[in-house]
Amino acid sequence: MWRDFRSSSTAMGGLAITLLVLAAVTVGAELMSYSPTGMSFTTVLRPPSWAHLFGTDSYGRDVFTRVLYGARVSLLISGCGVGLALMLGSLIGMTAAYFGRLYDLLVMRLMDLLFAFPAFVLALFLMVIIGFGVVNVTIAIALVYVPIFARLAHSMTLAVREEAYVQAARAMGQPPLRLLAREILPNIAAPLMVQASIGVAFGVIIEAGLSFLGLGVQPPTPSLGTIMADGQEYFRRAPWVLTMSGLAVCFALLGLNLLGDGLRDLVDPRLRKRAT
Repeated sequence: MWRDFRSSSTAMGGLAITLLVLAAVTVGAELMSYSPTGMSFTTVLRPPSWAHLFGTDSYGRDVFTRVLYGARVSLLISGCGVGLALMLGSLIGMTAAYFGRLYDLLVMRLMDLLFAFPAFVLALFLMVIIGFGVVNVTIAIALVYVPIFARLAHSMTLAVREEAYVQAARAMGQPPLRLLAREILPNIAAPLMVQASIGVAFGVIIEAGLSFLGLGVQPPTPSLGTIMADGQEYFRRAPWVLTMSGLAVCFALLGLNLLGDGLRDLVDPRLRKRAT
């Protein structure tokens, strides 16, 4: 699979961009000489230069440093939210497909109800109910993506639960949860991981959108959404704050989407043949 992965220009390009972004937000942010929250009123709204690659904002803070720290916060929130959704959604979908009957009917209709709402609208509604903050944004992203993983795990489990190896394990007396974990989950894990890689990108968009509206991460904690919200207020005077932070978001999302598309092509033989 690694040989096929290396032969895919889409997957390798996405992996390179994603690794570059991760290195920048982890190692690069710590090497910066500026503080993401430190103010300097002698350098207010400075345009991009060698001293400030992305310029400065209305408080004299280095925008490039804030983007690095903000991207770290946004990626962490999105990754934790999607990871939680992956665990809960997979468990719900697998158990519903395996046990079936009334449990399957009730659980999957609830997932369909949540799935009927647009993702950002549902996240916005949840934030109004549970409140603001980093933890609550993570929970909102998780609840938005639980139906997606539940539906995917449900359909994949229905496809493999009648396979010979599953029937043999059931005949040997393996308990249901052990059978789901050892026989079914390894055979449906690849599509779930592909969906997770794509979900992280959309999770960043949801987090940035909520923070942009003031419903997500609250100042002084930097996030991509709060940085763009600050830049929007004085866009005519200092367009570089919003522009540079927006380009950074696009670059990170490009890597995640290319990586997800490449993995999807490798998992699905039909897509891999078409890509070739």
